[in-house]
Amino acid sequence: MKDLNRYIDHTFLKATATPQDILKLCNEAKEYNFYAVCLNSCYVSLAANELQNSDVKIASVVGFPLGSNSTRSKVCEAEQCIKDGADEIDMVLNIGYLKAKMYESVRKEISAIKEAIGSSLLKVILETCYLTDDEIRIACQIAKQAGADYVKTSTGFGTDGATEHVVKIMIDEVGDTLKIKASGGIKNTATAKRYIEMGVSRIGTSSGIEIVTSLKKDTDEHTY
Repeated sequence: MKDLNRYIDHTFLKATATPQDILKLCNEAKEYNFYAVCLNSCYVSLAANELQNSDVKIASVVGFPLGSNSTRSKVCEAEQCIKDGADEIDMVLNIGYLKAKMYESVRKEISAIKEAIGSSLLKVILETCYLTDDEIRIACQIAKQAGADYVKTSTGFGTDGATEHVVKIMIDEVGDTLKIKASGGIKNTATAKRYIEMGVSRIGTSSGIEIVTSLKKDTDEHTY
């Protein structure tokens, strides 16, 4: 396992996020060498300026947090994010369409966003708390067919976040064909490590500092 900090997307997505909050997020990401920051699209250009001389990537959410925006608005938002300096897009799929079995509409939307952002990474947020196990499997298959790079458990704004149960379903469904990002409710080192050991490639959390400093403290205490 690589260093735990390199799995973390350091996240701040609250409606109350101010420019100062985002600057703090970026500086924390640099200090702790997190893989990326994850933020709302209005702050991509601010983060890009703050992180320009660092290795920290920028992930922006699109269609967040409900996923029920029009496809055109999601595509436009994703395109603007990339222009502003985002490296990755975390889009919320249209949950209502999925539950209505409008699978082709869901697929076309994901494909359109992937086409718009080109080689930039696309993560598809399933918001698994609203889905049955079968719907999670179907959503994974659609994301794969549509050319996404990742499937992601949650926005962190639904009724529940990542669980071992849904992560296992996702891993079983996509195998090595897509990567998985676990997010929502991941607040401690043990939980983060457990998901990584299961096969998750990225952790989305607003508790990244607590996770990595707790790990260091635990390591120091066991060094003789």
